[in-house]
Amino acid sequence: MPYIEREITEKFRKVQSIYNLIAIVGARQAGKTTFLKEQMKQARCSYVLFDDPDARALFEDIKKFEKQYAEGYEITVLDEVQYCEDAGRKLKYLADTGKKIWITSSSEIILGKEILSYLVGRVSILRLYPFSLREFLTSRGQKEVTPAILERNIWEHAIYGGYPKVVLAEDPEAKEIILKDLYDTMILKDVARTFSIEDIRALEEFAKYLSLNIGGMVSYENISRDIKISFQTIKKYLDAMEKSYIIVRVPPFYTNKTKEIIKQPKIYFLDTGLRDIVAKTFGAEPDGNLFENYVLSELIKLGFMPKYWRTKSKAEVDFIVERDNAIIPIEVKLNAQVGRIERSMRSFIETYKPKTALVVTYKGEKGEMKVDGCKVMFTNALEMRQLIG
Repeated sequence: MPYIEREITEKFRKVQSIYNLIAIVGARQAGKTTFLKEQMKQARCSYVLFDDPDARALFEDIKKFEKQYAEGYEITVLDEVQYCEDAGRKLKYLADTGKKIWITSSSEIILGKEILSYLVGRVSILRLYPFSLREFLTSRGQKEVTPAILERNIWEHAIYGGYPKVVLAEDPEAKEIILKDLYDTMILKDVARTFSIEDIRALEEFAKYLSLNIGGMVSYENISRDIKISFQTIKKYLDAMEKSYIIVRVPPFYTNKTKEIIKQPKIYFLDTGLRDIVAKTFGAEPDGNLFENYVLSELIKLGFMPKYWRTKSKAEVDFIVERDNAIIPIEVKLNAQVGRIERSMRSFIETYKPKTALVVTYKGEKGEMKVDGCKVMFTNALEMRQLIG
């Protein structure tokens, strides 16, 4: 499998000279190990996978572990460190004794206080997601695009997602098999095992419910009624799936709590291919909800944590991103006509006076217009990053 250069490479190389400890976190099979093994070529490194019970057992005595895997090496790479007992204290010891350590985790659990509290000021945390659209195009050798080429690539990226192994598989049936196997592993290993969930059937039913309601606001009452699980269980499942990089919660944006309701987050999948395999809805064309989820995923890969806006009168803008103390509203459309925008976007612009707004389209034309002093740009998912990134 050819190596595809990842967009975090430059930042990774910068923090190497600053921190002894670097953590790469992200979903299983997003490419964390492949990325680090590529970086390992620059130095004498040891590599430890904590899926191995022998490695976990040796880690219990950190000085024995240090002698086996750190002494004599420039860098020690510890893969899937969330499986280790008392990892925070032991990693602190290794960092404080001058060892250079790179770690990975497919769960945000390592960013919890049980581990991270030991590592404050000692660790740089980088997130590695499935391939972004730019990385996807690189994997295809696509340096330049026409509207037709871009649409065709966005279609495949949205339907099958960005997991490297899926992207590099040639056959559509193989892509679906890989996604199904990946989902099964994530549910059984990353979610159920890591978060001590025993009722796998209820967890899978919950995941399917979310996959069929992407972009919807979370109503504990509705979920509890529809699939017969308690509020407490819903909260546990949401937390576990989010910390395992399966779903993303998008909170509401508001400054006036009396006008802008909605405390509930919206739920999306981090990867649209994984969403499709859970929902069993592989289609010939992305629908509006899937494309909205796709754009959300691309915004996250750019480093944004988007919010959504909705008022009591049900005016709604899909995403709001904040950059350099400025806010940028983003509306997502399968098709859009330059010069025409939704009433909700006009309402947001009138209320908040942003300098820039985007309408991100799948098939629409590019262009711009002015609304109340705001430049509204009609663009595609690839050029979106240049306009806001």
